[in-house]
Amino acid sequence: MTVTYSSKVANATFFGFHRLLLRWRGSIYKLLYREFLFFALLYSILSLVYRWVLTDPQRRLFEKLSIYCDRYAEQIPVTFVLGFYVTLVVNRWWNQFQNLPWPDRLMFLISSCVQGQDEQGRLLRRTLMRYVNLTSLLIFRSVSTAVCKRFPTIDHVVEAGFMTPEEKKIFENLKSPHLKYWIPTVWFTNLASKARKDGRIQDSVDLQTILTEMNRFRTWCSTLFGYDWVGIPLVYTQVVTLAVYTFFSASIIGRQFLDPAQGYPGHDLDLYVPVFTLLQFFFYSGWLKVAEQLINPFGEDDDDFEANWCIDRNLQVSLMAVDEMHMNIPRMTKDVYWNDPDVRPPYTRAAADYCIPSFLGSTTDMGLSEILQNEDTDIQNARRQGSVLGRMRRLLSVQEPPELQFRPSFKRHSSDISSFFPFIPDHRIHPGHAESMADQPRVYFSPHPHPVLDTLSTLKEVNSTPSSPDTSVRSASHNSIPAAMLSESNPHLDNCDSSVAQEVSLETAVPLASQEPEQEQAQQGPSLF
Repeated sequence: MTVTYSSKVANATFFGFHRLLLRWRGSIYKLLYREFLFFALLYSILSLVYRWVLTDPQRRLFEKLSIYCDRYAEQIPVTFVLGFYVTLVVNRWWNQFQNLPWPDRLMFLISSCVQGQDEQGRLLRRTLMRYVNLTSLLIFRSVSTAVCKRFPTIDHVVEAGFMTPEEKKIFENLKSPHLKYWIPTVWFTNLASKARKDGRIQDSVDLQTILTEMNRFRTWCSTLFGYDWVGIPLVYTQVVTLAVYTFFSASIIGRQFLDPAQGYPGHDLDLYVPVFTLLQFFFYSGWLKVAEQLINPFGEDDDDFEANWCIDRNLQVSLMAVDEMHMNIPRMTKDVYWNDPDVRPPYTRAAADYCIPSFLGSTTDMGLSEILQNEDTDIQNARRQGSVLGRMRRLLSVQEPPELQFRPSFKRHSSDISSFFPFIPDHRIHPGHAESMADQPRVYFSPHPHPVLDTLSTLKEVNSTPSSPDTSVRSASHNSIPAAMLSESNPHLDNCDSSVAQEVSLETAVPLASQEPEQEQAQQGPSLF
């Protein structure tokens, strides 16, 4: 029977696996102790012969042989060959488990779709499920040694109640050199079609669903038969076995402790017991034993599948589902949470620590102050970056083209006005020469956003179609958006340096925009967007 230890490793604890190392049933100690003792005995005998039986010339010859075996034994790719082989075997073992035939889906369909609470309906449902279990039994008899010992002949199958004497005669009269596990499947499909004609199955869709599920069940059975028929190539199994046993046969000689007085490299100590060689044998041979145990999981090893238990369970559960539980529905009653919107199942004291609040997202705990603080930090970084770039351009006497002087800055993680309203120029004035500043119009704006544009307020979609100057002015005043004021050259700033002009313009932006906005718009013309 499969050794289960899941409850022992449910929680990861300090030295949690040490309890598994003390188990004997299903362990590597039980599987490998014979080979391990045989290897240790051969090594000990050879060591005693080298130390007490051989003469000095014979010892020198044995020492050369030992060094030779130790040098060339490492060239055998044991790790690569054995690792790939075990991986292949484990995948094959798990696929066979996934293809074990379980009749649960079929018994649900038969119990709900095959109507009739009389004796004929009960007989029909039980017969259909008996054919299903008979199909899996015939497959298990052909692939599992434990099941074959339990049902060695068809007479034992009849005696167990899976087949009637009349069905046995029909089964044996059908002469075929192949495995006849498919015969109960044919009986099942014919009986289901007859039930549809008799009205026991009321809809053709239900019949099609039952036949489709039966075909899937038969596919599971044929897959197990295919795994038993076509195994891992024998050549590969032989290569792995020869590689492991050849390596340790050479290690019996090559890993001997030689006389330290001879001065051989790597033989400075004489420990008598080859600890790491024994561990290496334990690991590699244990790896090979794992593959040997899992290559056919339908044997009689500790970790093989319990096919006999599967047969007993499937028969008992399936007959109960289609007979005793057919239309045996409990009376409907109101549940304990009736008209209770706050449904919370109770917790015991032992499970009280698992009562945790629901996860609402990683940004749930972020407050408005933190968001506004991040926005202020982004604005300060943008101003600092613009100031540094301005100084670098003044130092290098570089001036951007006029069409690139007022570029909107788009930031992915910023709620700055320019990221939502691209027609407003950036909060930077690129300096140039005094003459060019005198000839070009200056832009004045408020460095602080208008209170109406709150960070969390909903922003309206901006139309990308250019509008007329009148429309722009009206829309800007209506929405209370701080506009960039365009004015003629300021006589107070014409004779100043460009850097001074920039500082003065920034300082006087708010008074100019707040004291006489209507007068400046009338004198200076339309707003620049």
